[in-house]
Amino acid sequence: MSAIEPAGRRDGRIPVSPQLALRVAILGGLAMAMFAIIFFRLWFLQVLSGEQYVQQANANRARDLPIAAPRGEILDREGQPLVASRTTNAVQIVPSALPPAGSKRRLLYRRLGAVLGMTAPHIQALVVKGRTALPYAPVTIKTDAGRGALTVLAERQSEFPGVTQQPVSIRAYPYGEMAAQVLGYVGQVSEPELKLHAFDGVKQGTVVGQEGLEYYYDRYLRGRPGIQRVEVNASGYPVPSTLALTVPKAGYSLKVTLDRGLQTEGEKALLEGIEQARAGGKPADAGAFVALDPRNGQMLAMGSSPTFDPNKFAKPLTESEYAALEGKAGASGEAAPAPLTDRAVNGTYPTGSTFKPITAMGTLEAGVINPTEGLGAGQCIHVSTEQFCNAGKADYGPVGLVEALKVSSDTYFFEAGELANSHGNIIQREAHKLGVGQQTGVDLPSEITGLVPDRAWRAKVAQEELSCERRRHVSSCGISDGRPWSVGDNMHLAVGQGDLLTSPLQMAVAYSTLANAFTNGGDGWVVRPHLGMEIDASQGRLVQSLSFPAQRHVHLNDSDLNLVMQGIHEAASQPGGTSADVWAGWNQSQHPVYGKTGTAEHAGKEDQSWYICYLPDPKRPIVLAVTVEQGGFGAETAAPIARLLAAQWFGQAKKFVAGSSHTF
Repeated sequence: MSAIEPAGRRDGRIPVSPQLALRVAILGGLAMAMFAIIFFRLWFLQVLSGEQYVQQANANRARDLPIAAPRGEILDREGQPLVASRTTNAVQIVPSALPPAGSKRRLLYRRLGAVLGMTAPHIQALVVKGRTALPYAPVTIKTDAGRGALTVLAERQSEFPGVTQQPVSIRAYPYGEMAAQVLGYVGQVSEPELKLHAFDGVKQGTVVGQEGLEYYYDRYLRGRPGIQRVEVNASGYPVPSTLALTVPKAGYSLKVTLDRGLQTEGEKALLEGIEQARAGGKPADAGAFVALDPRNGQMLAMGSSPTFDPNKFAKPLTESEYAALEGKAGASGEAAPAPLTDRAVNGTYPTGSTFKPITAMGTLEAGVINPTEGLGAGQCIHVSTEQFCNAGKADYGPVGLVEALKVSSDTYFFEAGELANSHGNIIQREAHKLGVGQQTGVDLPSEITGLVPDRAWRAKVAQEELSCERRRHVSSCGISDGRPWSVGDNMHLAVGQGDLLTSPLQMAVAYSTLANAFTNGGDGWVVRPHLGMEIDASQGRLVQSLSFPAQRHVHLNDSDLNLVMQGIHEAASQPGGTSADVWAGWNQSQHPVYGKTGTAEHAGKEDQSWYICYLPDPKRPIVLAVTVEQGGFGAETAAPIARLLAAQWFGQAKKFVAGSSHTF
């Protein structure tokens, strides 16, 4: 052996450097740490959290399907149902049970369509839409298919694989068109509606109120939906299971102030009045009425014509059907009167002479007129180059206030309006004081604000016209002629014409204010008209009484008010009164009538017929407001309708008695 060799060579091992040893130690430590973490995690998942994840896995196999709650009833003031719910079978398709896509499925859709009155492509589109939204839920094809179709599907079930029937509760309106605009209708909540505060927490597909009382009191009527838990497989299709069911809770009932007899008679009388006007050559096509308790604002009846059947909304409407209900222009280019519009609340009209008691109160309380001084002599009043004339150029001579209201002298009130113009907005202030030109707060989804024109309004409109012309560089933007307020504007307002816009409901509130102040020595209140009385649970148990306090209290000069009421009482009871002929034979000693006719002019149209009256009674006082579009003179069309309503309310003989047609 030569020289001494290194030890590493003698035992065959390669020496390890310190750096390499350190690296190996670090890697080994990391591997051990990772193994420890994985082991701990597995132990945590399987031992400590195993039960929790088993529950989550089970829950992942279940889906929640809402079960619609039956809506609560709407009852009249006597507790009789005006709106209810009924149970029928909805036709549904279970996608997982359908034949394979292709000719067999198309044949099924054609057969089903023939039974349901639907096209095969429409059914297919519904299935695709429903399957996309909720693949585990049956798809509803038709909610109310009718007894005949349901019988066919039940008897020939083998020919319709995947087609089932499911009991559902749908809204029913047993009286059809009666009070349709008041009661409203229901429909599935839309995506925009889901963002509204009124529908917080509501799930898509829920049936909710869309208009009228159904909408306003939806939170009470809707109820609480139940939940059906459906077990699904890995593909998301339902499989048989015994998961628990949460039963839905029915909605509360709503008792309202409507008197069914008066409501029925009112709608019948309105239609009769429109037909009478047409028979007399008037193109009457629409109208409305309001019956109000002047003490508390309870709506005893309210109707609008034309109307509609809310039962139609239980089934989806086509676009053309809905457009017709909205009154949109059809193929002829002319829009028909909109049945969905509640003209009693949202009709915007000038009032004609029914506004004169308001003018009288305003000018009397401001000291502008002397009630005994004769005004309005001659057929016409001339201001500058404009003529302001009585209807038919009648000449009543110079008359005092009571006589002016009795015969409805326009020239008298034209003069009153001319005198009032130099004293500011005294007529406008009185109108607002009594409730005209502002929302009444009625418990319905919408109502007009109206307009009582004054100097500030006219100036604003003129400024808007000027701004429009500057932006568009044209001579006129069509808003107005841009002129300032004139004495003529005040004279037109004094007789309920010009730019005045209000509704039958606002005028009923104004007359109610006069009525309750009249019975209380001048101390009155502006009632808040309302339909709701109370919310009831099942079997009539009271849940909540609904309260509608007066909007505000007013004080009217008792002497002035007595003169105004005397004038409109003589108009309905004394020879020569504008509506005295209508009330011929009425027992005025038992139920005196305080009524005023009105005939509102519309450019290019027949005059609009108005009548508003108050009939006192210790227990059943009533204020009636009636209007018929293009119905002609107030005594011809609107006043006889009011008499029919009063006869129903007080149990007297009913007959349509047209009055004089020569005056407002």
